[in-house]
Parts: sequence; C-alpha cells; structure tokens
Amino acid sequence: MRCVIVTDAWKPQVNGVVTTLGKTSEIIQSFGHKVLIIHPGQAKTIPCPTYPEIRLALRPRKLIDRQMTQFSPTHIHIATEGPLGLAARAFCIRNNMAFTTSYHTQFPEYIKQRFPVPLKLSYHFLRRFHDKATRTMVGTPHQKKILQDRQFNELVLWSRGVDTNIFRPHDKSLLDYPRPIWIYVGRVAVEKNIEAFLDAELPGTKVVIGDGPALNTLKQKYTDVKFEGYKFGEELAACIASGDVFVFPSLTDTFGVVMLEAMACGLPVAAYPVTGPRDVVRNGVTGILNEDLQTAALAALKLDPRDCIEQAREFTWEQATRQFISHLIPAHCS
Repeated sequence: MRCVIVTDAWKPQVNGVVTTLGKTSEIIQSFGHKVLIIHPGQAKTIPCPTYPEIRLALRPRKLIDRQMTQFSPTHIHIATEGPLGLAARAFCIRNNMAFTTSYHTQFPEYIKQRFPVPLKLSYHFLRRFHDKATRTMVGTPHQKKILQDRQFNELVLWSRGVDTNIFRPHDKSLLDYPRPIWIYVGRVAVEKNIEAFLDAELPGTKVVIGDGPALNTLKQKYTDVKFEGYKFGEELAACIASGDVFVFPSLTDTFGVVMLEAMACGLPVAAYPVTGPRDVVRNGVTGILNEDLQTAALAALKLDPRDCIEQAREFTWEQATRQFISHLIPAHCS
C-alpha cells in the first residue's frame, strides 16, 4: 500500500490531530507500507486569522498535483478541510480517484465562538466537503450521531490510542504545589472553554500545560494558576502524573486523546457530558461527567486511579491504525 495523508494540521502544531496522524503514519509504515504526509510545511504559508500559530498553505494546487503524481498513491486520505484538504479533494475529483476523509474538529462551533457565522452555514460547507468521500471517519459514536443528524453520509468509526510506554504513573513529587492538583493540557484558546475550569472554586492548585492565543490574557486574569507552557513526551507524562485530577472543560472536541493520556497516568477525568468525554470516560469509574464542572472535579478526586490506568490500556494506537486501514478505499476503483 502507498498511502497519502493530506493534512492542514502538522508539526510544529501540538494537538490531537497532529498526534493522531503522526502515530497512525508511523504504525502504517511499521506494517511495511509507504506513507506520504502532505502538510503546510511543504508550501508557502500565511498565519490563520485569530490563530497565527496555525499556518495555512498558499496556492496549494501545484504542491498537491506534484506530490500526488510523483508518489502515485494506492490510497488517499484527506484529514482536514483547509486549503490543502480542498486542493486534494479537487485533485481526486478531477482525476476520478476515490478518497476517504476524517472529521477531527467541530469547526462550526469553533468558528461561531470567534465570528458570527451561523452553524447551519458552516455545516453546509463541511457536508459538501465530505460528500464526495467514499467514507468519512469519526472518532466516537456520539460524534457520528451528530453528523448523521446533519445529513452527513457514509460515516464510519475510527478510534484513538495512547502510548502507555510514555504515559504511565510516575512519582507525584515533580509538581511541588499545594494539593489537590488539577491539571489541564491542551491549546490555550477560547474554543477550549478553559475559563470554566479556571473559574471553578477548587482547593489546592490549578495547572495549565500548553500554549495558545489566549495564554497572556489568562495569565493576567488568573494570577494564582500555574501556567507551565508546552511539555512533551516523558516530561509531559510526568507532569500529568503529578496531578490528582485531569480537568477537560472543552465542549467541542470530537474525541480528546489527552483524556486517554491522563487516564494512562492514573488521573481520573472531570468533564462535561458532551461529545468526546461521553464516549471516552466511564462515568463514575474513570471520571465524572457533570454539567457543573466544579462538582465533576471534586467527585473525580474520589475515584480509583487503577481503574483509569486499566481503561486506558484498552486503547492502543496499533488497534486504532488497523481500524483506519480497514476503512481505506483503493484510489483507482475497478
């Protein structure tokens, strides 16, 4: 198999999409297949409006045409709906090639938080983007149901994994703050709803690991919160494992790989009962889902870390990658 994965989200970005695509491509290659990632780093780019850390490819058609022609893929997967994704979709349609897509981000909800764009309009664009795909992969059953209700077709499930060699329990002395320690990991941006966590009245210490456009504003507003910046690999895992509860305030994530990473480190999750947490967290066992995030966090403190570790081990990247491969379609269908 020669698989092309086209994505507008790639390193040095730090998010669940990049993690998922990176691990997936790595494991596909370990199975003996070839993978080509087409990403913004191969093109001239401009900063994304309101989010300059994200770079958008300029005039990507030539890049897509050249890479596709040279690599001659047997399978094509378009992971994102940005400039590269649109150019790859157009290439496949022009050349009568089958492709799959995936739905990683609830862009309509993200956009609505930044601009007065009706959800109906955004979903119309996304539905048209995915309607030419042979299959569209989604992370959870709940997200699949949401898209089905909005007339998306040919939806299949593609789960996620966690590297338990890295994300595992550690000694809790790394973070020397008053306990309990409440951990958030992820982009520091408005769409992550972080202020719901930071406003919650909780004893001990709140820790935010990550960076993003809202970081400076939140630092000034919440002077008692420990903002640790980006952490990676073993250092990230050690920081997470030093906490007591992982707080996931997002209302718009489609999965939330970081919840699996936290559980693998022995932290129960506190979250809202929304897409992502509803399918990842076992309510009352590995986390607490509640419309009141403060209530969820305090209740999660009482859960057994061993149950969290046990559940996280059920999610492997190898299993998720085999699921991904099973959904791919030959680019040249007979």
